Amino acid sequence: MSRAERLLSLIEEFRRHRRPVSGNDLAQALDISIRTLYRDIASLRALGAGIEGEPGVGYVLRPGFLLPPVMFTAEEVDALVLGSLWVADKAEAPMAEAARKAMARLTAVMPIELVDRVEAQYAVVGQSEPSHQETIDMTVVRKAIQNERKLLVHYRDGAGKSSERVIWPFFLIYFNGGRLISAWCELREDIRHFRTDRIETLSEISARYPRRRHDLIKLWREAESCENSPK
Repeated sequence: MSRAERLLSLIEEFRRHRRPVSGNDLAQALDISIRTLYRDIASLRALGAGIEGEPGVGYVLRPGFLLPPVMFTAEEVDALVLGSLWVADKAEAPMAEAARKAMARLTAVMPIELVDRVEAQYAVVGQSEPSHQETIDMTVVRKAIQNERKLLVHYRDGAGKSSERVIWPFFLIYFNGGRLISAWCELREDIRHFRTDRIETLSEISARYPRRRHDLIKLWREAESCENSPK
């Protein structure tokens, strides 16, 4: 958890309590050390938070403290709402929950007129055809992309034939009806796209893939450019 995330979480924890809460209880709730808690309380006080109390007595946040307001235009708010609604509706569970939490945090620091616009919801995400059910853990895929790790997958193609592949994932592509993993396939020695609902099993290999992720993305973009160029 980053320092900024800790400070936000500490504010949220304070707001759950109307009476003083002990430092030990706060540290336990946030899964941090008591020394880190004291430093974070000092940081919030420096930002103007009215935190009263001391070690051994407990702490309480006086009402009225807000983080510096986040300023968006009305059109930017509409874009944020639409984007978060799409992710909350179409993405896998952890990403969907993250989208809802992110929008809630933004709303908490917006001026009231922009909050009203968020609640009005001038745009909505329409229903799409039900997608095929995937059984893999997308968190593993996302971590492999971030850490440039190989994945071992058992993949079933459109004809129902299964094969074992070692892939180097570098992109996730989201569609209304499903998701694709863009990756270098060691079996085909080329970039391939794998439908997540056709991956039967998946596991991370400890080895990093030998090419950097940005090199694979560049190769993918060049291939896409060639395919889309006038013939």
